[in-house]
Amino acid sequence: MALPGPAPSPGRTPAWRYAVGMLGTSIPINMIKGSMILFYVDILGLDVRAYGVVMVIYAVIDAIDNPVLGHLSDRTRTRFGRRRPWLLVGAPMLAACMIAFFFVPESLEGMGLLLWFAVFAILCEAFDSMLNANYGALLPELYPRERDRAVANSLRQGFQLVALVISLAVTPLLTTKVFGTETSTQGFRTTAIIYGVVAAAVIVFMALSARENPRYATRERPLLLRSVRSILRNRLFWTVGLTGACYGVAMALVLSGIQLYVRYSLGLPVSHSLYLQGIVILVSAGGLVAWTRVVARRGALWTWRLAFAVLAAGFAALFFATGLVTAIAAGVLVGAGWSGMLATNDLIVARVLDADAARNGEHREGLFLSAFGFFGRLNGVVTGLALTSLGVFFGYNSGDDPGGDPGLAFRVYLCVYPFVLTAIGAVAARFISVPIESPAEQQPEVEQPQ
Repeated sequence: MALPGPAPSPGRTPAWRYAVGMLGTSIPINMIKGSMILFYVDILGLDVRAYGVVMVIYAVIDAIDNPVLGHLSDRTRTRFGRRRPWLLVGAPMLAACMIAFFFVPESLEGMGLLLWFAVFAILCEAFDSMLNANYGALLPELYPRERDRAVANSLRQGFQLVALVISLAVTPLLTTKVFGTETSTQGFRTTAIIYGVVAAAVIVFMALSARENPRYATRERPLLLRSVRSILRNRLFWTVGLTGACYGVAMALVLSGIQLYVRYSLGLPVSHSLYLQGIVILVSAGGLVAWTRVVARRGALWTWRLAFAVLAAGFAALFFATGLVTAIAAGVLVGAGWSGMLATNDLIVARVLDADAARNGEHREGLFLSAFGFFGRLNGVVTGLALTSLGVFFGYNSGDDPGGDPGLAFRVYLCVYPFVLTAIGAVAARFISVPIESPAEQQPEVEQPQ
């Protein structure tokens, strides 16, 4: 039931200002995911089996709290909007927890180290989920037409790639060369403080400009159990969610293992991951324009399917790399496929959200995206199990006990596992169809003030 009386149409939020928020939401969590194995397992000596157990536990907890956070966001009614209060609170909290994650007291070891890791890993993921559920929910609301949505999405993915350059490619240089060394923790502490302050400032800047549509905040607030049942009965939720998880888990493996792949599989200093990651990210950034044009010509679904296949081929090529040059050559193909997934995956999900809103008469993007986030939380389970499998099959248990062939171990972790997942996703995508035209696109475009 809509609010009584005519609701004023909000002015258009500039696409660049919404998109820049992705820089703030991506830097903290990607530094954490990209460095946690190196920091806790290889440097501090946390046993890989304990790491795997924590990853499974925190993934289960996160899968539960995600829908709750999204539902609370959908039910929020303030004069500042539904999403902005959560963004303004979550930004400094995520920054604080990320800094604490890397400020491990030097006296901690054994169970104390494990508990510190578990507590702050869970808190960081929870606040990251809070931010991303609300930030992602703004995309279909602020830009109901797919043409505008595709532009805003490409811009924000571009900012995400900039964040990845900073949090993944530049981080090893800062932590091991500029602020610290290959075996110390000081560099991680200094880098975490800088990243936390920058990320919080960017998210607040974005949130203050988001002009939410009051028509989306209906007087009747959606009920949790009824909404959850409706989502679980939605066939597209399962097919799109599981297929998208193949991509998400594969990239989570890459982000968490790239530094150790460079160290053990390529036999190079960790700081050299700057070159490999930098090339992959630059190719992905450059490819966004090309993939967005393909979306305009062939549609998001056709392009999504093609991007899956290209990404799988890239992982196959990366397995056979023997040095930095051949790894970079394979990385170009990985970057091209990744760029296509960045340009299309959220558009496929947005189509599902549009169809749900049209069918049920409620805009519950927060809960729906959090439910989709359940599949993303499989990342933690799979990466934990994948890392544990290295101990079982290759004897890699930690930096102190790397086993007989850590190079092959991380070649399997970074290439074989992601290839299998994306190949499954490429096949599954061929059997998925989504609504061709959303109701939002059929509405006349509201004239924006000059």
